[in-house]
Amino acid sequence: MYSNVWNPFGRFPSHLSMSLASFLLLFHLIVLISHGHEIFLRMASSDESLRFSSDSPFKIALFADLHYGENAWTDWGPQQDVNSNTVMSNILDTETPDFVIYLGDVVTANNVPIPNASFYWDQAISPTRRRKIPWATIFGNHDDAPFEWPSDWFSPTGIPQLKCPAPISSVSDEEMCSFKGTSRLELMKKEIENNILSHSRNGPKDLWPSVSNFVLQISSSNDSKHAVALLYFLDSGGGSYPEVISAAQVRWFQNKSQEINPDSRIPEIIFWHIPSKAYRKVAPIFRIHKPCIGSINKERVAAQEAEWGIMDILVQRPSVKAVFVGHNHGLDWCCPYKKLWLCFARHTGYGGYGNWARGARIIEMTQQPFSLKSWIRMEDGSKHSEILLSS
Repeated sequence: MYSNVWNPFGRFPSHLSMSLASFLLLFHLIVLISHGHEIFLRMASSDESLRFSSDSPFKIALFADLHYGENAWTDWGPQQDVNSNTVMSNILDTETPDFVIYLGDVVTANNVPIPNASFYWDQAISPTRRRKIPWATIFGNHDDAPFEWPSDWFSPTGIPQLKCPAPISSVSDEEMCSFKGTSRLELMKKEIENNILSHSRNGPKDLWPSVSNFVLQISSSNDSKHAVALLYFLDSGGGSYPEVISAAQVRWFQNKSQEINPDSRIPEIIFWHIPSKAYRKVAPIFRIHKPCIGSINKERVAAQEAEWGIMDILVQRPSVKAVFVGHNHGLDWCCPYKKLWLCFARHTGYGGYGNWARGARIIEMTQQPFSLKSWIRMEDGSKHSEILLSS
């Protein structure tokens, strides 16, 4: 009689079945092909998806200051994350953007008691991923901040029971509950490896500890190699290192922009989290008035600790049209600064300080002729503060 042996294509008599070694070889081949296919898909996504369609503008939604993971040991914290999901879902369904940018403070790591910030990071990007919209992220000052022990943990009720991540084979249970936090490099690595639609990138290693420094191209509808706009992402620090854009990052931007856009022919748009000191110079006093436009001006600009020349470089490039930041939850204005615009996003998440209504800044570009327009879309569907930033 022939014994039956399982194989991936069905059940065959043993004299027709492959040897165990052959099966293992085939299995590994299938895994490699699948992995290679995923890499191919990622490369194709990077090259093809950020592209104008032939008959419509290119639209970007900015989600700023989500602050997932706050007070995870209470009922209040997780509910804020649910509310933030609702904000993003409503805006994505209303605007149907081509691309999403997470503009820093995706998580509040100083409220995450164990090294599982990537769990909350994954929750934050899920509304975008579920709709199969490509995105990119940059870091804010809370994303890898060290855990701050709440004083009430020392009260009679004591430290709440922790929900530690499932241990990895090479990591002990104790290490998984060590309060060491999750580094910028770990957060970026997990996002990139686990999401084909992510366009986030690790920046050059010589810029470390700054991580999210990269540039993306928005291509023409007619030619994927022809750039219509360039999006630059810079890590403005905070958390594990000072709130600055370093001189090394400035040199990186100079070199990169000169390499890919030497004649400043292609429009350039800049994104980071913490506003530069230039924002203070143009900030409206009390009410927002022309030429600025926006709806809330409820606090002073909380600028970077120091400035090492990035604004001097940007104003010298006629191709730079606007800078977009988050960080200040009570500001959503755009104001001109010399030959470019300085804009805040809108506080999107229910985490973080402030009770102002939530929303997101929308950016819209046309390719022929190029124009750059922006507005605020609120959680309730209303729209305001539309402004033409370039034409």
